[in-house]
Amino acid sequence: MKLHEYQSKQLFAQYGIPIPRGKVAATAAEAREVATGLGCPVVIKAQVLVGGRGKAGGIRLARTPEEAEAVAAAVLRMTIKGLPVNRVLVDEAANIRDELYLGMTIDRAARRLAMIASSAGGVDIEEVARTTPEKIVKVHIDPFLGLRDYQARDLAWGIGLAREHWGDFTRIARALYEVFMDSDASLAEINPLALVTNDEGRMTEGEGRSSSPLGPPSSALRLLALDGKIVLDDNALFRHPDLAELRDLSDEAPAETEARLHDLSYVKLSGEIGCMVNGAGLAMATMDTVKMFGAEPANFLDIGGGATAERVAVAFRLILSDPNVKAILINIFGGITRCDEVARGILEGMREVKTNVPMIARLVGTNEEEGRALLQQANFITARTLMEAARKAVEAAREYSG
Repeated sequence: MKLHEYQSKQLFAQYGIPIPRGKVAATAAEAREVATGLGCPVVIKAQVLVGGRGKAGGIRLARTPEEAEAVAAAVLRMTIKGLPVNRVLVDEAANIRDELYLGMTIDRAARRLAMIASSAGGVDIEEVARTTPEKIVKVHIDPFLGLRDYQARDLAWGIGLAREHWGDFTRIARALYEVFMDSDASLAEINPLALVTNDEGRMTEGEGRSSSPLGPPSSALRLLALDGKIVLDDNALFRHPDLAELRDLSDEAPAETEARLHDLSYVKLSGEIGCMVNGAGLAMATMDTVKMFGAEPANFLDIGGGATAERVAVAFRLILSDPNVKAILINIFGGITRCDEVARGILEGMREVKTNVPMIARLVGTNEEEGRALLQQANFITARTLMEAARKAVEAAREYSG
């Protein structure tokens, strides 16, 4: 689950991470009121759960309340990467000297949490890693010890931050670690964590930045979290009902919303072979096997280990809601989930959603013969192995004319 920038920054502020003054507005008139209260210049920032807002024109500077109203009106009419802008964040502008990156994630290869810092803030950290990996510094955090002050200082030294800012940087790093741990996040980042001047001539959008890597040391500079991003672990949301309430359903695919309401793991992809599988590992193997035969999966869908006929029917409808699907591959290993129960769910779903998309089923395990017989009666293509099922699904998709 992703949080909007304004939600992430509000959470940061609760832990003492300094953020600009700002407020969310849903209309252009509200944006003008906020700008008047903050004092201009201000930055108008589209609140959508995708990256690249700046490049798309969703982050703009306004120097007067009237300009803030006009800019907000324009941004609120935008659609960024398919998502409509329903609200904007109006932040006080900052005179940026330099931009840093500070983030936390899970390094699964190292089996540790990792805190990452970079002197190249303000851009995607993935792009920095690809083009200039030497600008990234990383430390791994022992789960029994937590983030130590010396590790934060190592990061500050590694990115060339002036020593006079190490204390503030360490406090922000420790606060970010606490946010990450307390919210059961999978990602928490500040990008940019900016060095800004304390003068009143506030600017943003790259105006007045130093040409040196991190600028000359100056007591007039301070660190400020100008942007924030938090991704929460859905599996831990039951421990955080307050955070779960922050979910923005308007920025979520309707199919994924319905899947979550029925405890199904569903992710829409761009291929043409719809996949319905019980078990995440088996689902990944099924998708890889589809690729072996030269096609692409249309989705990841795990119906779980004890799926009922009702849930299977919901899963079936989710797959068929994708117009790109040209064949459906059903791969069920019947242990807790009985194959005949899955078959009845599939047939129930077929009664609710009429389709002529070819369907290939591989049922193995408990009551597999009964389940296979039910589907054969409904003119399903059946298979006994995953390789056979994937091959038949790809062939059927290529022959499907709609």
